[in-house]
Amino acid sequence: MIRSPELMNREDTALLVVDVQEKLLPWIRNWHLVVWNIRRLLDGAKLLGMPTAGTEQYPQGLGPTVPELAERLGPMPSKLTFSAAVCEEIFAGLRAQNRHKILVTGIETHVCVQQTVLDLLSDGWQVYVAVDAVGSRYELDYRTALERMHSAGATLTTTEAALFEWCQQAGTAEFKQISQLAKEPPPAESGLRSDRP
Repeated sequence: MIRSPELMNREDTALLVVDVQEKLLPWIRNWHLVVWNIRRLLDGAKLLGMPTAGTEQYPQGLGPTVPELAERLGPMPSKLTFSAAVCEEIFAGLRAQNRHKILVTGIETHVCVQQTVLDLLSDGWQVYVAVDAVGSRYELDYRTALERMHSAGATLTTTEAALFEWCQQAGTAEFKQISQLAKEPPPAESGLRSDRP
């Protein structure tokens, strides 16, 4: 049976983390879960030998990427535009590795993530968005952005679905490690901004 071209796999897919920075993150709904899911995706990608990349929006003002993710990503380009598509070195490098699918994560869903996704779609990428690994301050912005990206051609998925899609089959040592990532309990704190305006 021929595998569906709609499925991601370790040979053709990369992971992008957009602007998960210290000063903005506390304002994001359920930010603990967003960071947890991105970290699991980064760990899964490393385990399966998949390329990962991250970006930072005006780090002088918004601070660096949170340490838990930064230590897994390494050096990242900074940008002033909301879309990460301007970071051409990332995407040229991925194309050189014959990657044409990209799973996008990060914040905020309706600003930097959405503009990145729309630009990548326009540039010919097959784009996926992990809905539990992106976040916004407000639910309406989050939901509307997901609808807009989906209607433009992005495929919506989840962290666990992506991990097992990349892995593709059970019965391997990698599968056991991916299963452990999937079984991790979520962080205790919900990250809801009950104390924020």
